[in-house]
Amino acid sequence: SISGETVEEYATLARKLRSVSGLSGIEVNISCPNVENRGMVFACDPIASREVIQVVRRNLGNDLPIIAKLSPDVTDLVSIAHGVVDAGANGLALINTLLGMVIDIDARRPKLAGKTGGLSGPAIRPVAVRAIYQVHAALPQIPILGMGGVASGRDALELIFAGASGVSIGTATFGDPGAPLRIKRELEIALKERGFSSFADAVGAAHES
Repeated sequence: SISGETVEEYATLARKLRSVSGLSGIEVNISCPNVENRGMVFACDPIASREVIQVVRRNLGNDLPIIAKLSPDVTDLVSIAHGVVDAGANGLALINTLLGMVIDIDARRPKLAGKTGGLSGPAIRPVAVRAIYQVHAALPQIPILGMGGVASGRDALELIFAGASGVSIGTATFGDPGAPLRIKRELEIALKERGFSSFADAVGAAHES
Protein backbone atom coordinates (compact mmCIF):
# COMPACT_ATOMS: atom_id res chain seq x y z
CA SER A 1 0.00 0.00 0.00
CA ILE A 2 1.34 3.43 -0.89
CA SER A 3 0.29 6.93 0.13
CA GLY A 4 1.66 10.41 -0.29
CA GLU A 5 1.16 14.09 0.40
CA THR A 6 1.80 15.24 -3.17
CA VAL A 7 1.16 13.79 -6.61
CA GLU A 8 4.92 13.58 -7.17
CA GLU A 9 5.34 11.46 -4.03
CA TYR A 10 2.91 8.92 -5.46
CA ALA A 11 4.82 8.99 -8.74
CA THR A 12 8.13 8.40 -6.98
CA LEU A 13 6.79 5.44 -5.01
CA ALA A 14 5.27 3.90 -8.13
CA ARG A 15 8.58 4.19 -9.99
CA LYS A 16 10.43 2.51 -7.12
CA LEU A 17 7.91 -0.34 -6.94
CA ARG A 18 8.06 -0.95 -10.68
CA SER A 19 11.36 -2.81 -10.28
CA VAL A 20 10.35 -4.80 -7.18
CA SER A 21 9.72 -8.48 -7.87
CA GLY A 22 7.09 -10.64 -6.20
CA LEU A 23 4.32 -8.03 -6.03
CA SER A 24 0.76 -9.10 -6.84
CA GLY A 25 -0.67 -5.59 -6.96
CA ILE A 26 -0.51 -2.11 -5.46
CA GLU A 27 -3.06 -0.48 -3.18
CA VAL A 28 -3.06 3.28 -3.64
CA ASN A 29 -4.38 5.00 -0.53
CA ILE A 30 -5.64 8.37 -1.71
CA SER A 31 -7.34 9.20 1.59
CA CYS A 32 -4.44 11.48 2.49
CA PRO A 33 -4.18 15.29 2.74
CA ASN A 34 -2.87 17.00 -0.40
CA VAL A 35 -0.38 19.56 0.91
CA GLU A 36 -0.40 21.26 -2.51
CA ASN A 37 -4.14 21.95 -2.22
CA ARG A 38 -4.60 23.36 1.29
CA GLY A 39 -4.62 19.89 2.84
CA MET A 40 -7.73 18.70 1.01
CA VAL A 41 -7.86 14.91 0.97
CA PHE A 42 -7.08 13.50 -2.50
CA ALA A 43 -10.02 11.08 -2.35
CA CYS A 44 -12.46 13.93 -1.68
CA ASP A 45 -11.47 15.73 -4.87
CA PRO A 46 -12.55 14.04 -8.14
CA ILE A 47 -9.79 15.75 -10.15
CA ALA A 48 -6.99 15.06 -7.65
CA SER A 49 -8.00 11.44 -7.08
CA ARG A 50 -8.04 10.80 -10.82
CA GLU A 51 -4.68 12.52 -11.25
CA VAL A 52 -3.01 10.37 -8.59
CA ILE A 53 -4.18 7.13 -10.19
CA GLN A 54 -3.10 8.33 -13.65
CA VAL A 55 0.36 9.19 -12.33
CA VAL A 56 0.73 5.87 -10.51
CA ARG A 57 -0.37 3.92 -13.58
CA ARG A 58 2.01 5.84 -15.83
CA ASN A 59 4.99 5.28 -13.53
CA LEU A 60 4.13 1.74 -12.47
CA GLY A 61 3.42 0.40 -15.94
CA ASN A 62 0.61 -1.92 -16.94
CA ASP A 63 1.79 -5.22 -15.47
CA LEU A 64 0.45 -4.82 -11.92
CA PRO A 65 -3.17 -4.19 -10.89
CA ILE A 66 -3.91 -1.00 -8.98
CA ILE A 67 -6.47 -0.94 -6.18
CA ALA A 68 -7.62 2.56 -5.24
CA LYS A 69 -8.54 2.95 -1.56
CA LEU A 70 -11.35 5.48 -1.29
CA SER A 71 -12.70 7.65 1.51
CA PRO A 72 -16.37 7.52 2.55
CA ASP A 73 -16.21 11.21 3.52
CA VAL A 74 -17.56 12.42 0.18
CA THR A 75 -20.94 13.46 -1.20
CA ASP A 76 -20.78 11.30 -4.33
CA LEU A 77 -18.57 8.24 -3.89
CA VAL A 78 -19.78 6.70 -7.15
CA SER A 79 -18.40 9.57 -9.24
CA ILE A 80 -15.03 9.28 -7.50
CA ALA A 81 -15.04 5.54 -8.18
CA HIS A 82 -15.83 6.09 -11.85
CA GLY A 83 -12.99 8.60 -12.09
CA VAL A 84 -10.26 6.41 -10.62
CA VAL A 85 -11.36 3.42 -12.69
CA ASP A 86 -11.24 5.54 -15.85
CA ALA A 87 -7.77 6.69 -14.76
CA GLY A 88 -6.42 3.14 -14.58
CA ALA A 89 -7.50 1.51 -11.32
CA ASN A 90 -8.35 -2.18 -11.68
CA GLY A 91 -10.15 -2.47 -8.36
CA LEU A 92 -11.39 -0.48 -5.37
CA ALA A 93 -10.86 -0.77 -1.61
CA LEU A 94 -13.94 0.36 0.35
CA ILE A 95 -13.90 1.89 2.82
CA ASN A 96 -11.15 3.78 4.57
CA THR A 97 -11.76 5.14 8.06
CA LEU A 98 -14.27 7.89 8.78
CA LEU A 99 -12.90 11.24 9.92
CA GLY A 100 -13.72 11.81 13.58
CA MET A 101 -12.77 13.80 16.65
CA VAL A 102 -12.84 13.32 20.42
CA ILE A 103 -12.62 16.26 22.83
CA ASP A 104 -11.24 16.05 26.35
CA ILE A 105 -13.93 17.95 28.26
CA ASP A 106 -11.62 18.56 31.24
CA ALA A 107 -8.71 19.89 29.18
CA ARG A 108 -11.17 21.53 26.75
CA ARG A 109 -9.20 20.50 23.69
CA PRO A 110 -9.10 17.62 21.19
CA LYS A 111 -7.56 14.45 22.60
CA LEU A 112 -5.52 13.79 19.45
CA ALA A 113 -2.51 15.96 18.67
CA GLY A 114 -3.66 16.20 15.07
CA LYS A 115 -7.18 17.09 16.29
CA THR A 116 -8.94 14.64 13.98
CA GLY A 117 -8.36 10.95 13.36
CA GLY A 118 -9.71 7.90 11.60
CA LEU A 119 -12.68 6.10 13.15
CA SER A 120 -12.64 2.35 12.51
CA GLY A 121 -14.26 -0.76 13.93
CA PRO A 122 -17.86 -2.04 14.05
CA ALA A 123 -19.37 1.48 14.16
CA ILE A 124 -18.44 2.11 10.52
CA ARG A 125 -19.68 -1.19 9.06
CA PRO A 126 -23.10 0.15 7.97
CA VAL A 127 -21.29 2.94 6.11
CA ALA A 128 -19.05 0.37 4.41
CA VAL A 129 -22.05 -1.74 3.41
CA ARG A 130 -23.80 1.28 1.91
CA ALA A 131 -20.70 2.42 0.03
CA ILE A 132 -19.97 -1.03 -1.39
CA TYR A 133 -23.59 -1.52 -2.39
CA GLN A 134 -23.76 1.80 -4.24
CA VAL A 135 -20.45 1.38 -6.05
CA HIS A 136 -21.13 -2.24 -7.03
CA ALA A 137 -24.50 -1.20 -8.46
CA ALA A 138 -22.76 1.43 -10.61
CA LEU A 139 -19.63 -0.59 -11.49
CA PRO A 140 -20.57 -4.27 -11.21
CA GLN A 141 -17.57 -5.41 -13.26
CA ILE A 142 -14.99 -3.79 -10.94
CA PRO A 143 -13.64 -5.93 -8.05
CA ILE A 144 -14.16 -4.39 -4.61
CA LEU A 145 -12.07 -5.22 -1.55
CA GLY A 146 -14.53 -4.62 1.28
CA MET A 147 -13.42 -3.44 4.71
CA GLY A 148 -14.76 -1.55 7.67
CA GLY A 149 -15.80 -3.06 10.98
CA VAL A 150 -15.75 -6.73 10.02
CA ALA A 151 -15.57 -8.77 13.23
CA SER A 152 -17.40 -11.99 12.29
CA GLY A 153 -18.28 -14.21 9.38
CA ARG A 154 -21.76 -12.68 9.27
CA ASP A 155 -20.20 -9.21 8.99
CA ALA A 156 -18.03 -10.38 6.10
CA LEU A 157 -21.01 -11.93 4.34
CA GLU A 158 -22.90 -8.65 4.61
CA LEU A 159 -20.13 -6.88 2.69
CA ILE A 160 -20.02 -9.69 0.13
CA PHE A 161 -23.78 -9.54 -0.43
CA ALA A 162 -23.38 -5.78 -0.94
CA GLY A 163 -20.85 -6.42 -3.71
CA ALA A 164 -17.41 -7.03 -2.20
CA SER A 165 -15.39 -9.70 -4.00
CA GLY A 166 -12.84 -9.81 -1.18
CA VAL A 167 -12.83 -8.84 2.50
CA SER A 168 -10.07 -7.23 4.55
CA ILE A 169 -9.83 -7.48 8.35
CA GLY A 170 -8.18 -4.68 10.31
CA THR A 171 -9.37 -3.43 13.70
CA ALA A 172 -10.61 -6.88 14.80
CA THR A 173 -7.01 -8.14 14.80
CA PHE A 174 -5.98 -5.63 17.49
CA GLY A 175 -7.72 -7.64 20.19
CA ASP A 176 -7.67 -10.98 18.40
CA PRO A 177 -4.68 -11.65 16.12
CA GLY A 178 -6.38 -14.84 14.95
CA ALA A 179 -9.52 -12.99 13.82
CA PRO A 180 -8.95 -13.46 10.05
CA LEU A 181 -8.81 -17.26 10.36
CA ARG A 182 -11.81 -17.33 12.70
CA ILE A 183 -13.83 -15.06 10.41
CA LYS A 184 -12.90 -17.20 7.40
CA ARG A 185 -14.25 -20.31 9.15
CA GLU A 186 -17.42 -18.50 10.18
CA LEU A 187 -17.89 -17.18 6.65
CA GLU A 188 -17.60 -20.66 5.16
CA ILE A 189 -20.32 -21.88 7.53
CA ALA A 190 -22.55 -18.86 6.84
CA LEU A 191 -22.26 -19.38 3.09
CA LYS A 192 -23.08 -23.07 3.34
CA GLU A 193 -26.07 -22.43 5.61
CA ARG A 194 -27.49 -20.10 2.98
CA GLY A 195 -27.02 -22.48 0.08
CA PHE A 196 -23.97 -20.93 -1.55
CA SER A 197 -21.44 -23.39 -2.92
CA SER A 198 -18.74 -20.77 -3.39
CA PHE A 199 -17.69 -17.30 -2.28
CA ALA A 200 -18.02 -15.98 -5.84
CA ASP A 201 -21.68 -17.01 -6.06
CA ALA A 202 -22.51 -14.77 -3.10
CA VAL A 203 -20.92 -11.56 -4.42
CA GLY A 204 -23.62 -8.93 -4.91
CA ALA A 205 -26.42 -11.29 -3.86
CA ALA A 206 -28.32 -8.44 -2.20
CA HIS A 207 -28.74 -6.80 -5.61
CA GLU A 208 -30.65 -9.79 -6.94
CA SER A 209 -33.47 -9.83 -4.39
